[in-house]
Formats: sequence, C-alpha cells, structure tokens
Amino acid sequence: MEKQRGQCIYNGRMILNAAAYHFVPIADPEALAGQLHAWAGAGGLRGTSLVAGEGINLFLAGEESAVRAFFEQLRADPRFAAIRVKFSHSRRQPFARLKTKVKPEIISFRRDDASPLAKRAPAVAPATLAQWLRQGHDDRGKRVVLLDTRNRQEVEHGTFVGALTLPIDKFTDLPEAMEPHRDGLADATVVSFCTGGIRCEKAALWMQETGMDNVLQLEGGILGYFEQIGGQGYRGRCFVFDERVALDAELNPLVDAA
Repeated sequence: MEKQRGQCIYNGRMILNAAAYHFVPIADPEALAGQLHAWAGAGGLRGTSLVAGEGINLFLAGEESAVRAFFEQLRADPRFAAIRVKFSHSRRQPFARLKTKVKPEIISFRRDDASPLAKRAPAVAPATLAQWLRQGHDDRGKRVVLLDTRNRQEVEHGTFVGALTLPIDKFTDLPEAMEPHRDGLADATVVSFCTGGIRCEKAALWMQETGMDNVLQLEGGILGYFEQIGGQGYRGRCFVFDERVALDAELNPLVDAA
C-alpha cells in the first residue's frame, strides 16, 4: 500500500472526507438546510450538516467527485465563497447516513460575547506556530502556551505536547474551567486550538472580549496543522466525530470504518 499524507491508496475507490465551517449571517436557516440536504443527497454523500443563524458546520463524506461538486455548488453562493475545507481520505464510508439539522448555534457555547459574526479574534498560521514551538517562544520572545479547548475524551486521544488542557465534558464548560488559569497566563502568548478551528474561534474571541488581549486561535485547528505541518509538537492522534475515531498526523484513520 502506497501512502501519502491524508490518503491511503487501496484497490478500489477512496472515500473523501470533508470538514468545513463558516460564520456568516443566515436569514433563513431552514431553507438553506433543505438546499444543503438536497445537494448532498444528490451526490450520495453521508454525514452531518448543521445550520444556524450564525453559519454552517459540515462533516460530509463520499466519492471524491461528488464531494468536490458539493463544495463547488456551495462556493457559488457569495456567502460561502471563502469557506475553507479540510480533506482526508478513508477506505470506507465513516458515516451511516445523511443528517441535516437546524440549531441555535453551529457550535453551542451560549455566550453573547463570542459571536464571530461581529469580529474575529486574531489567528496564527500553522507554519508560524511550528516555528514558535521550535524556538520555544513567539516572535517577541514571549513564552507560548497552547490551550486545548476540547473535552477530556478528545484530549485522551492526543494533544500538543505541554498544552494546557481543561477538565471539561462539553464546550459550554470552558469559561468556568478557564477562571483559575487567567492570571497565570497574563505573561504568555496563548494559542487556543481545537479539532478544526470552530471552537477555538469562539473561545479566543470570548477570552479577548473578557479581558485577555494575549490570545490567538490556531488557524484551521489541529486538522489544518496536520495538513500543513504534520505532527511536529503533537503527541497522539486527533479525535474526530465519526466512525474513524481519530486521525494521526498523516490524516490516516485509527479505524477505517465499514
């Protein structure tokens, strides 16, 4: 078997897995949900599409041509022209069916001061973070603290070496769990991260709005870092929300699900 990052070459066709989110005002979430479901269904895709007034959050998988056609249709809508998609491959379909849901938020945080529709917290690119990890400080000489915004089940599969992890079971627990650490992080550059970027986007914005002006978000999350850098500074795998369970730094699944 020949291997490349994000792709295992087997006999037969590969499944292309896509994860993407985009914060943008949605006036009619129900109508958009119906459209997304129809496009995905026409292409034989499976997975989950979440739609809210604040945007969309997508986890879809299927034959490569169908997945790419779906995102071509999506990007034709000016609201989603700039959506960023993270791709990986698996031998088998990791989703049992296609689901589309309308939610109050595309990732539940329940904080009015953490809406990326108003503005976005500053981000750091994977290549820049990798450089900071190699040199042991940021470009201004400040220590760098990586903050894992995921829950304890996800952290068990892997995280950045030396990352600050929190004893939380759901994302809404993060603000309370952060309180004991705020003063100790005042002299650091804090880089929040999560699986694909959506949680650290809200978390970094919330921390900034509540007085922590030294917080960045990792652009593209762990999966974006794996795509561009690989596993430098990371130990273990990255948990994903499908039957593959977790991906290694080459974006290969722990379980190539049936």
